[in-house]
Order: sequence, then structure tokens, then C-alpha cells
Amino acid sequence: MMLTVRDLHAYYGRAHILHGVTLEARAGEVVALLGRNGAGKSTTLKTIMGLVPAVAGEVSFGDVRIERLPPHRIARLGLGYVPEERRIFTDLSVMENLVVGRQAPREGAPSWSEDKLFALFPNLARMRERPGGRMSGGEQQMLTIARTLMGNPRCVLLDEPSEGLAPIIVEQMANSIRTLKGEGLSVLLCEQNLHFALGVADRAYIIEKGEIRFGGSMAELAADAGLREQYLSV
Repeated sequence: MMLTVRDLHAYYGRAHILHGVTLEARAGEVVALLGRNGAGKSTTLKTIMGLVPAVAGEVSFGDVRIERLPPHRIARLGLGYVPEERRIFTDLSVMENLVVGRQAPREGAPSWSEDKLFALFPNLARMRERPGGRMSGGEQQMLTIARTLMGNPRCVLLDEPSEGLAPIIVEQMANSIRTLKGEGLSVLLCEQNLHFALGVADRAYIIEKGEIRFGGSMAELAADAGLREQYLSV
């Protein structure tokens, strides 16, 4: 098991946001965390990454407990995080953004170079010297993922990778995630776009009001129209 979350609780101020979230992701598996806006998806990723304190519960990355570690130590263990806000360095070029993210290769993780990432994201290859601030939203999303991969993670947390992107870019993003899985990378992604998740994920969890309401295969979810209507319809 690559990532294991057990009975995770988290707060924003006095607001109790996560109520005993439990989920897991195996090595080389893509897992989708689905739910409506405000259901607790992003908070789950931030709490796993140490950006929001875990008040109770356990988070294990491989055989290491990480729920009390600061974010920089979690990242050094090989857990990558791609935030919804992207947060690229807008004054730096594509190449410079990638250099900032570079870490040494690590055992049990695919190794990434600039050339390998340009093959994964051909759009970036055509704008190596372009400042991040002069890129489209989709291109910035690709750059954020590529910068995270330069850290040679064993698992990546992706927050809403398809949000606000043009359909052709969404398809490119889906192809990239399938490639990451083929490289043996574990991916836990938050999504509201069920169609996107169905195309890339092996399993899914549904979160509603900070609680996991479903966990199972994508085939099970696709076959249960009532479940989708109850928790995912807008």
C-alpha cells in the first residue's frame, strides 16, 4: 500500500471539516476522490500533505507515519502535491520552474528529466523559455504537474486537474495521467468531473460533508446511477 489514511479529522478554525476520512491508494494505482464543491476533497489532500493539521487519525506513506510531519519533510519522502491554485513562479521560464522542482532520483519511483517531461507534455516543449505568467491556464497546469514530477515522487496528489480547462487540454491531461500510471506512479486526484475520473481512475471514493460515502471500483460507480445522482449531481 502506497498511501493509507485512517479516520482522519481536520478543522478550519472551529469548523469541523473532515469527519473520519478513510481511504487508500496502492502502488501504480489511480484513485479518484469525488464530490461536490465544498465536500472536503481539497481539505483531504491538504491534510495528507500537512498543510492543514490533522486533529485525529493516521496517515501512512509507505511504512512511514506522516500526519505529524511538516509539509517539506513529507515532500522529501516522495509525496508530490499539485495544488488547485497551480502556484507556478510566474516570472520564471518553463525551464527555470522545472529546475526549481528538481530532486535526486529515489528508490521505488520513476525518474524524470526535462526531456522526458517534454515528451509527456509536448505543449511545454514549445515554450521552454516562456515565463510562466504568459501561459494559458492549461499550460500552467501542465507546468505545475511537470515541476512536481521533477521531484521524482512515488505518489502524487492532484487537486482538480481538469478544472477550467478546454476540452482538448482535458484530454491531454487524461492521457498524461494514464502515462504516469504506466510509469508505476500512484495518483490520488480530487475531481468534480466524473467523466474525467471515469477515464483515468481505477477506483473511487465519494466524499460528502467531510465523510466518505462510497469506496469501490470505477465500474461499480458507473453502474450505480442512484449513487451518482445522490452525491455527484449538481
